[in-house]
Amino acid sequence: MESYRHKGLRKALVKILKEKGIKNKKVLDAINTVPRHLFLDKAFEEWAYKDQAFPIRANQTISQPYTVAFQTELIDPQPEDKILEIGTGSGYQACVLSLLCKKIYSIERQIELFKQTNERLKKIGFGKIRTLHGDGYKGAPRFAPFDKILVTAGATDIPETLVEQLKIGGFLVIPVGKGDDKKMLKITRIDEDTIKKESFGIFRFVPFKKGIVK
Repeated sequence: MESYRHKGLRKALVKILKEKGIKNKKVLDAINTVPRHLFLDKAFEEWAYKDQAFPIRANQTISQPYTVAFQTELIDPQPEDKILEIGTGSGYQACVLSLLCKKIYSIERQIELFKQTNERLKKIGFGKIRTLHGDGYKGAPRFAPFDKILVTAGATDIPETLVEQLKIGGFLVIPVGKGDDKKMLKITRIDEDTIKKESFGIFRFVPFKKGIVK
């Protein structure tokens, strides 16, 4: 499952991410720890540590490592944080986050992906991640409020429901835009009625869709 070659390829990937501007050592260490090749089908395993996205089941993708690192650095996980991830996908991003925060919840709308990823996480030692099958637009009110929420799919607007599930002072990182290119936004909840928006570049993601797929 894990070899010295895999470890060497991860170190090379971390070097690339540093060159692209990722500075947070804890984020880079997490990328260097999580075995990305275990999240890909065998056909793509050989390229697992290239800095690019790859297809997974249900017409979804495993994000480019730079995007994972950028979003993780932006959300700035702290040891006592409770974080909600929207869009479990392969589970790779959730695993990176889990090494940096106290509690991670992750929602997946596709039942096929949910089942596969849930089994994978337990098998590779990340069973503490709480996976949920549900509508990401509705969040996880049962477990709210959250210190931070990370959305790993491209939205056309900012879901008010997710903002409401943040603690005061907490923030939401979400790619938002009308076309294929999405602005990476950081939405900070200042108080019950006030938010602050900040923009951090353009990225591409699979669409953020409402509802669930059984």
